[in-house]
Amino acid sequence: MSDDHDFEPFPGLPERLPAGERLLWQGAPDWRAIAVEVFHVRKLALYFALLLAWRGSSAWNDGLDPLQAALHAVTMLPLALLALGLLAALAWLTARTSLYTLTDRRVVMRIGIVLSVSYNLPFERIASASLQRRRDGSGDIALQLLPGERIAYLHLWPHARPWHLARTQPMLRALPQAERTASLFAAALAESAGMARPAIVESTVPGAPPQGRPLAA
Repeated sequence: MSDDHDFEPFPGLPERLPAGERLLWQGAPDWRAIAVEVFHVRKLALYFALLLAWRGSSAWNDGLDPLQAALHAVTMLPLALLALGLLAALAWLTARTSLYTLTDRRVVMRIGIVLSVSYNLPFERIASASLQRRRDGSGDIALQLLPGERIAYLHLWPHARPWHLARTQPMLRALPQAERTASLFAAALAESAGMARPAIVESTVPGAPPQGRPLAA
């Protein structure tokens, strides 16, 4: 099967790196984390499980025997599995078509399932970055842009920090080794600004992303 991005002169980049610019890291979201954190498949699975239990209980209370009540409940199981399968497929496509690139000068986000778009974010446009890490080691890196620098939320979604609509924050989502990537990012930002490497302060949470702590400013 041919690659949808064979046209790229370099994977994840619309053009080859200029002379003197160094590639530091490339990575993509983990589709399982995307499914859980973006498309909420666990919450939806729990909702369907409760709905099936309610249907079965209601049928039993209406006089059906346990077997008939169970059969009545599972009639909607195919619909539940279809919905969860579609969301899982969408998460897989989101991860497969996304590639994040970090150089010593900028961040490039190649995103988009139907229409592939690359967002070029030089360090000069980034006011700060924050790490949101989960207990399994995965996490997100949110980028706060300078005032006046803005990308439409819908153009970025789901690669945008949730609920930050007025000042959209591009986000490198569901990174499998978030701490390592954040360390590289913090060092690159500090070097670009002529600063000593800052310490990485992070949050660890069991589920949904917390409010991020700064990597560098």
